[in-house]
Amino acid sequence: MKNFIDTISNIWKIEELRNRILITLGLLLVYRFGCQIVLPGIDTTQLGGLVDSTDQGIFGLLNAFTGGAFANASVFALGIMPYISASIVVQLMGIAIPYLQKLQKEGESGRKTINQITRWLTIGIGIVQAPAYLYGLEAFGVRDSAFLLGKGLDFMVPAVIILVTGIVFAMWLGEKITDKGIGNGISLLIMIGIIATMPQSFVQEFISRTTNNNGGLMFILIEVIIWFLVILASVLLVMATRQIPVQYARRTASGGYEKNMMGSRQYIPLKLNASGVMPIIFAQAIMFVPGLIGQGLDDTAFGQWMQVQFADIFGLAYNILFALLIIIFTYFYTAITVPTNKMADDLKRSGGFIPGIRPGKETGDFLDKIMSLITLPGSIFLALLAVLPAVVVKLMDVQAGWALFYGGTSLLIMVGVAIDTVQQVNSYLLNRHYDGLMKTGKNRKVA
Repeated sequence: MKNFIDTISNIWKIEELRNRILITLGLLLVYRFGCQIVLPGIDTTQLGGLVDSTDQGIFGLLNAFTGGAFANASVFALGIMPYISASIVVQLMGIAIPYLQKLQKEGESGRKTINQITRWLTIGIGIVQAPAYLYGLEAFGVRDSAFLLGKGLDFMVPAVIILVTGIVFAMWLGEKITDKGIGNGISLLIMIGIIATMPQSFVQEFISRTTNNNGGLMFILIEVIIWFLVILASVLLVMATRQIPVQYARRTASGGYEKNMMGSRQYIPLKLNASGVMPIIFAQAIMFVPGLIGQGLDDTAFGQWMQVQFADIFGLAYNILFALLIIIFTYFYTAITVPTNKMADDLKRSGGFIPGIRPGKETGDFLDKIMSLITLPGSIFLALLAVLPAVVVKLMDVQAGWALFYGGTSLLIMVGVAIDTVQQVNSYLLNRHYDGLMKTGKNRKVA
């Protein structure tokens, strides 16, 4: 405990780090405040149907990402998700569009141009999603009487402008947190939204267990223990790597290596889960398709079967297909984000090589083979975590809202962002000759 207090004291002593933490907390507070501001022209007392409709299912997950703003019909109702969608689209387009490929190779100037393209695409997506959200409120159980000004242009146009402005403002907050605060601001906004819905979900689960004679405090204790075990498994998935040994040698005039000039051995860390939560996000987007197909074939037995099987996100058919898509997308996303051939070329240019493997193409093939081998268990592990909420709902009768925190996107985002934030703070502490958060808080001796 004393070491932890000393570490916090050391954090506060570093003025730059202290200011970054305060800026981050302040901007996150602004975002949370905005999530409570309801769109003008909507009666907040008649949003009960919207709240009930977002208690579970895919919209429950979306509501968790926005910190409850989706169910509040807030100015931040669409949250930061349009920006995430735009980023994914731009990243995928970078595979096929030469112009984007060229920008990716131009360093900082190219990155700025790509960011600008992503911002404009975010606005475009927001312009499409905002009216869809407003007109879709009726499907969520919001009565027409909740729209105090009706659904005419005098309400819809200002409401769409406010929602799109909310998206842009949330995007600006995320970028400012990245530039002036700590860590990835967009991820922090999503994480703070998820954490904001967590206490309410736990309280609902606690009430269900204690008041309905449904297991009582003992079951609550078991659920919490299992939850911590899942967190530990998520941490292992995020941090696990395969270390590939690399040695360096001085190149000779003939292009060979001077073996007697080999330096100390280093390692290339290949992550077990190099794709993060992106496969889950891709798979969840695709999981809308079976339900739409079922609606299109509503007059057939197959269409009705599709609607029944894929309407329940905790159902067997839904989760089997969900897990298979996650495994497929994990391989796909890893292939486009881990450039093994480029890694091999960089090693060759710097005089590095993997012992026993010829530099160049053979090194690239070797790294690609290793990535394929470690991606399989990583993808299976990721799929198991993604479907774990359905498992705990079926086996332990856990409330749907609380079950979302047992795996999937919510938990992995919280774990990944928390680890990234700790690493950011550690880098500041170590640069100032302090031990990191995982060690003692005593000053390091400077040689």
